[in-house]
Amino acid sequence: MSSVGNSNMMSTEDWWKSAVFYQIYPRSFYDADNDGIGDLQGVIEKLDHLNDGKGGGLGIDAIWFSPFFPSPQADFGYDVSDYCDIDVDYGTLTDFDNLLAEAHKRNIKVVLDLVLNHSSDQHKWFQESRKNQFNPKADWYVWADPKPDGSPPNNWLAVFGGAAWTYEPQREQYYLHNFLPEQPDLNWYNPEVREALADVVRFWMKRGVDGFRLDTANYYAYDKKLRDNPKRPPNSRPLEDGQEANPLSSYITKYSKDRPENIEIIHYLRRIFDEGSAITSVGEIGSSEGLDETLKLGADYVKHGDGLHMAYTFAMLNKEMSAEYFDHIVRVTEDSIEDGWPCWSLSNHDCTRMMTRYDCFAERDGFQQMMLLLMLSLRGTPIIYYGEEIDMEEYPISKAEVKDPQGIRFWPEIKGRDGCRLPFPWDSKASNQGFNEGTKPWLPAKNTLTLDQVVADPNSTFYVLKEMLTIRKQYSALQKGSFRELLIEGECFVFERKTENQSMLIAANFSAEEQIINLPSKVVKELTPTTLKRRCSLSGDKLNLPGCGYFLGMI
Repeated sequence: MSSVGNSNMMSTEDWWKSAVFYQIYPRSFYDADNDGIGDLQGVIEKLDHLNDGKGGGLGIDAIWFSPFFPSPQADFGYDVSDYCDIDVDYGTLTDFDNLLAEAHKRNIKVVLDLVLNHSSDQHKWFQESRKNQFNPKADWYVWADPKPDGSPPNNWLAVFGGAAWTYEPQREQYYLHNFLPEQPDLNWYNPEVREALADVVRFWMKRGVDGFRLDTANYYAYDKKLRDNPKRPPNSRPLEDGQEANPLSSYITKYSKDRPENIEIIHYLRRIFDEGSAITSVGEIGSSEGLDETLKLGADYVKHGDGLHMAYTFAMLNKEMSAEYFDHIVRVTEDSIEDGWPCWSLSNHDCTRMMTRYDCFAERDGFQQMMLLLMLSLRGTPIIYYGEEIDMEEYPISKAEVKDPQGIRFWPEIKGRDGCRLPFPWDSKASNQGFNEGTKPWLPAKNTLTLDQVVADPNSTFYVLKEMLTIRKQYSALQKGSFRELLIEGECFVFERKTENQSMLIAANFSAEEQIINLPSKVVKELTPTTLKRRCSLSGDKLNLPGCGYFLGMI
């Protein structure tokens, strides 16, 4: 028995379970005022690309915006100096209100990126806290006395290099910063800090936002005893390319982050979110303690309805991808998450773009299409990174072009994240690929493909993605159905999504060679996007999957 579902069947409260998110890095989306930096007005002008209600846009349901709050831009917005305003580079609160209204007109939800682990060192809270040990904000950040020899309190290292502690002569103490010295860590153990950050959440909920993405959500708690992180045994964990350049990789960061106390902080935040109406949350869980441990940690953050609504890890953001690896990620997630809801992402502003990152057997566009279709077929909420719809590639940044502090610190072993943050290429015939009207963009406008070029190709990833988003909205099994693995054979992965009255079979080929598999269930209707160039053929229970092929059918 089968029936066609509709996204409207989902209750208002859990709209995020059927939604497809799209991450915008505002600095790089569209520059409406022609100053070289993308802005909120630019997003408003390009909303129809995402969902115009007339069939021309992609059909996404929610936008996650990377930060656009006031910031000295030491880490391009992830160092916030005022949580309740808009940076002048991006516009004003009035521009934000207009953006929110225009997005809601198109049935697009708006999710803000909140950086609650740390603020900018220019934030008024820190400016007061650093003065002395007795002021009203003295305990709002993590301060500690030096060791007798004047050195930092322990051996904790920062993600962006060097010690995670910086000495403040005015207080004669060190302050903790897990990232840049310009990003001091807030002290979540202080009830006043919690309430102040809760008021930030309330400010934006009152303004009408629909949810929050929480940056570094597993960093809020730290070991109160400030114990040293233990050294990692040699060869205990394989490292990504360039990761060995960062000394942090040599330590098990069990005391500086991933603390069990962090869950209680997450529960506190959930109670604040629940004060709003149909608010969702998604946490970034960037653990470095092994694949399974990371997946289980992410699952712990979303169980039992009192934590985050969703959390995504970096499990699919590394360079490895095969049927076996993909199956392992999904299986461990499903086995660990219990009553929680998964969230999936294949790229973001912190990692090499998917088109460049995966070993795709010279089938990069086909492999990217297959991976995007797979992500949209899994149980859970998918997040598309801006530009994936036009096969944006990683730009080979030169040393002279580097803006990212990580790249500046670790060049050339780690070249930073600028290569995945380039301006969106709107028009091949316009200056700066249509990002603006000629002012030099903050990063080079040098993408291989542009939107007008892919729109001219009926089999481009743009149309494949657009068609799949339409299919996903029509079938409830793809939105909220259960997940069951059916078969993993060689480089082929087959699974089922099922509701009470609807079942879907999904198959994917992770190799470049055609694979023939015997399906465990009879397909009664094929639903594979017709725009997909690599066509499958079905004969009885035998499915011929081309290299990087994808199949969707009703069973």
